[in-house]
Order: sequence, then C-alpha cells, then structure tokens
Amino acid sequence: MTKKSISDTLRRTCLILAGSFIMAVNLKSFVRAGGLIPGGFNGLTRLIQEISVLLWHWEPPFSVINFILNAVPVVISFKFIGKKFTGYSCLMIVVSGILTDMVPAWPVTEDILLIAIFGGLINALAISLCLFANATSGGTDFIAIFLSEKYGIDSWNYIFAGNVVILGIAGALFGWDKALYSIIFQYTSTQVLHILYKRYQKQTLIIVTKRPEDVYEAIAEITHHDATLIKGEGCYSKQECDVLYSVVGRDEVNKVVNTVRETDPQAFVNMIRTENLAGRFYQRPND
Repeated sequence: MTKKSISDTLRRTCLILAGSFIMAVNLKSFVRAGGLIPGGFNGLTRLIQEISVLLWHWEPPFSVINFILNAVPVVISFKFIGKKFTGYSCLMIVVSGILTDMVPAWPVTEDILLIAIFGGLINALAISLCLFANATSGGTDFIAIFLSEKYGIDSWNYIFAGNVVILGIAGALFGWDKALYSIIFQYTSTQVLHILYKRYQKQTLIIVTKRPEDVYEAIAEITHHDATLIKGEGCYSKQECDVLYSVVGRDEVNKVVNTVRETDPQAFVNMIRTENLAGRFYQRPND
C-alpha cells in the first residue's frame, strides 16, 4: 500500500469510528431518553425493541436486530455499489450497533422538544461523518443509493412511505405525541444533513471567459464533467465572448471556481442551484 492509500484508510476509519460513537450516544441519550422512533432501520430496530418490551417484557440487543435487518441490503451493496464502500459501511453498522448496546445513557434534558431537535442535529452530524468517509450508516441508505445509481429511481417517496408506516405503528402503540416528536427529529436531521453533505446536490455554472479551452480543461480535470461552449456578444462592449455552461456537484463548486479564477482572473462566473437534472451526468463511483 502507498502512503496515500494508508492515509486515506486511516482517515476513513477514524471518521467511521467517530460517527459510530456519536450515533450510539445519540441513540441512548436522546432517541431512547425521549422515547423517539427515528426513520430508517435504526427506527425500525427501536420499534422492534419497544414492541418486544410491550409484549414479552424483554428488550433484545439493538445490534442483533440491526445486523439482521441490514443483511440483505449489505449483500446488494457489495454486489452492485462497491466493495470498499460496503466494507466501511459494515464497519459503521457493526461498531455503532455494539456501542449502542454498551455505552450508558447520559440524559441531557427531559424536554422532549429539545431532545427531538438536538437529537436530529447530532444524528445528522454522525451520518455526515460517515458520508465524508464515503460510506453509509446502512439500511435505507443502501437501498436509496442502489436505486439512484443503478436505475435512476428517486427512492425518496418509497423510503418516506416506509417511515410513515413505522411512525404510524409507533403512534398507535405508544402514543401519537412521541410519533410527532419523532417527525421533528427526522426533519431536523434531514435539513442539517442537506447542509453538511452536498455530494448529490448539483450546481450550474455559467462562465464568461476569454480562455474557454483552458477553463474547460480545468473543469474536466477536477470534476470529469463536460461543458458546452456558447458563442456570445457583450451587449455593452459589442465584443465577441465565449460562454461555458457546465453542471457540477455542489461539493466541487468552490474548487472549480477558484481554479477558473486562477486560469482566467477576468472570468465572470454565475452559479445557479440545480433542482432537477435529466440526461447523462458523471457521478464519482463508490469504491
């Protein structure tokens, strides 16, 4: 292994371990303390635990249930998404599951609204660390990435429907107030995650430049994305100009813009948020 690969492995492993610890503490000190049922497989695991306590007065280990639920998604991810990606994701699932069973609960507050809001924020932080390591926390993330990258299917509605079913069962069995607070938890987590992690968000760049070839080469080298050259004319100067049109990931925008300005200090760059995209778009593969 090269020094770069060793450094990358250590970085990703440290991010996974930190994310696993934060998620485990959050599950014990916020989610469990507030009686919340979050979305995804963690929420389904908590629901199964609560039902077991209700029916048999026995709580099965979080890790065992979570491992069983993730078994099939892990196989799908290993086969279709990426081996290293799946391996690091499994590390996240295993470590966070074991720590959830081991770490003690440290109740921070008894205010369930604060628990829902800050629990969701901390949950997003844990998942973001995992995503920065190019891995996932498992469960519905595997399914969403698989459907998105292999079939171009937006799985949000299906995952949302599954979460609604989980919350509906939890509300019917344990009270609708906890289900509603769980929605606040999930909403907070989703919004913070959207801010922290931008890989799957897109940005349109419109660049007016006198050096289109050099600027295009800079964009292609950084992002592997193509660009369209449009011939234009300045309305005021009446001089011909070149306009490059390209769509890149939002996590790449700052690096691209800085490189464009270095290549052509006089370039004019307009950045537009892209909501939807149809057609071929290069997505960095999961390793």
